[in-house]
Amino acid sequence: MSPDPGLAPYWPGPWPAEDGGPRRLQAPGPGVTVPTVRAGTPVDVRTRTDPVITMAVTRDPGEIFLLRHTLGDDAVSFVERIDPDTLEPVSRSADLAGGAMWPGSVAAHGDGSLHVVFGNHAHRLGADLEVLASAVLPRGRPYNGFVVLPDGTLVTKDFAGSRPTVPVPPDEREPCELLALDPETLEILDSCVLAEPSVARISALGDTVYVVGDTSLLRVHWRGGTSRTFAPDDGFRATYRTLEGQTYGWDCVLALDAAWFLDDGDGSTRFDGSFEGRGISTAPLHLVRVDLRTAAVTLTEVCGLPGGLIANPPLLDPGRRIAVAYDSGNGVMVGFDVAGEGSLAPRWRRRQNHASHLVLLEGPGVVLTGDHDRGRSVEQVVALDVSTGEELVRADTAGPLQSTVFPSVGHDGAVYWCSMSSVSRIRFG
Repeated sequence: MSPDPGLAPYWPGPWPAEDGGPRRLQAPGPGVTVPTVRAGTPVDVRTRTDPVITMAVTRDPGEIFLLRHTLGDDAVSFVERIDPDTLEPVSRSADLAGGAMWPGSVAAHGDGSLHVVFGNHAHRLGADLEVLASAVLPRGRPYNGFVVLPDGTLVTKDFAGSRPTVPVPPDEREPCELLALDPETLEILDSCVLAEPSVARISALGDTVYVVGDTSLLRVHWRGGTSRTFAPDDGFRATYRTLEGQTYGWDCVLALDAAWFLDDGDGSTRFDGSFEGRGISTAPLHLVRVDLRTAAVTLTEVCGLPGGLIANPPLLDPGRRIAVAYDSGNGVMVGFDVAGEGSLAPRWRRRQNHASHLVLLEGPGVVLTGDHDRGRSVEQVVALDVSTGEELVRADTAGPLQSTVFPSVGHDGAVYWCSMSSVSRIRFG
């Protein structure tokens, strides 16, 4: 796979940020030994169970940094450097001031720093996990994730949705605010109040930031250089929420001249160890495509059932022009062919209780997915042929909860599968 130019501000490791980079392609960057995965390929799994684990990022060979945090409205986060094989901590940061708990984010910046956004705080760490800078973010609610723009600027936003102990009725959700942070000092360079609330994490293509709002996809440009200001694109507002019983979307993937995301995201606070059977939306869940040139919106049903639920993005294989979508509430995963003009046609369909972000091994055409077994209270990792949906390899992780968070990939092709209860190292071959 050729390097993604959007990764330039990140450390040139295999997985320096959530979803691998700001376009959320969920594919490893350069320098990865991509494993050959076929039907029956041996798989070795090691699991460490510990609360609460959100994601790992991978930098140089052997450098695996794990973001963890505590619970509650005064939660703290911390970063561990872990042994790539045993998964045990090699070193640990100090506790990092946080705030109201919602999964945050860590990224390996191109300047060598590690940045953390969690609660309403941002932190800059050295590779030795010593704290170099910290900042309080202005709104007293969680900031969920961030992206790094080509000039190194960090962009984050607050989270407008409900949390398990803090329900927020739809009519009380406030418009969110984008913040641009200096990567060295964490000073706020500019802010931009958006046109509507948003629960999704932001995505970026170059200097353009995309936000899936409560009803629309929004676009904001970043003017770098001496200006260093946001410029909302008021002419681009793609309304996707048009059906009775349809609820809001989550994170978008930027590929094939479009933004792709899933709707019917309301109800994630009903998680009981799994999203299976926990959806509340009455309209069927859709794979949403928004044309980045025209803002035209296309809705394609994933399985046609009510009670759909997701909290994460779909996956695009741009080379094969395949989209992978899922409905975590109904336990269905579907592959679609993407035509030249962007229309979709079903390619394969399978029963599977998947809920997390995904991993694409583009060369061999393999997508790594989860399948939670509620009866045994165990998460399994399943490697699928992205072209056919054929199951190639399945293995238990020993993690009891369905993963709703972020996997990553190391230099040797090992996959680090995180859930709120565990981290597993999966090695093929």
